[in-house]
Amino acid sequence: MSIFELYLKLGIDHIMDIKGYDHILFILTLCSVYKLREWRRVLILITAFTIGHSVTLVLATLNLVSVSTGLIEFLIPLTIFVTALFNAVFKGVNVSRTFHNLKYTAAMFFGLIHGLGFSSYLRSLLGRESSIVKPLLSFNLGIEIGQIIIVLIIMLITWVVVEIFRTSRREWNLVLSGVGMGVALILMIDRFPW
Repeated sequence: MSIFELYLKLGIDHIMDIKGYDHILFILTLCSVYKLREWRRVLILITAFTIGHSVTLVLATLNLVSVSTGLIEFLIPLTIFVTALFNAVFKGVNVSRTFHNLKYTAAMFFGLIHGLGFSSYLRSLLGRESSIVKPLLSFNLGIEIGQIIIVLIIMLITWVVVEIFRTSRREWNLVLSGVGMGVALILMIDRFPW
């Protein structure tokens, strides 16, 4: 297996690992208001998140940025809570173009925080590598692929619940957002750094 394939697989495995459920929960809350036919918007949203976490992942891995692990572990569930709250407050994704632009910007900003969370894991792996360019690129690509897989699963489940079981789109969004807020609140209390 090449270095590229190895780190690609590590990126996919890392984002899809149930132990990293906070990242999966963030993706769930980020995408919960979208329908399957709005896949382009979701792809932009996930890519904005990936760009954000790629920037801080690179900076932290190169030791150009350093933030307390305890603070990052607190901020990650805060991003989940804020995203879920945003979903619950806005009644639908057809609000306006501003809604989407705000969500894309928030996803990129929150990606910066999540990238710092990924960095300690990646830094421990990269300690053995002479060059980090290819591993960083393939790891980020793996995370993007893993996120797209998670999004597809979430959107397919949403389609089944809304279209087949005829659940109200708004009620389903409130269920997913409520779960996101509840788990995030517990994690924030548990991880409070002060």
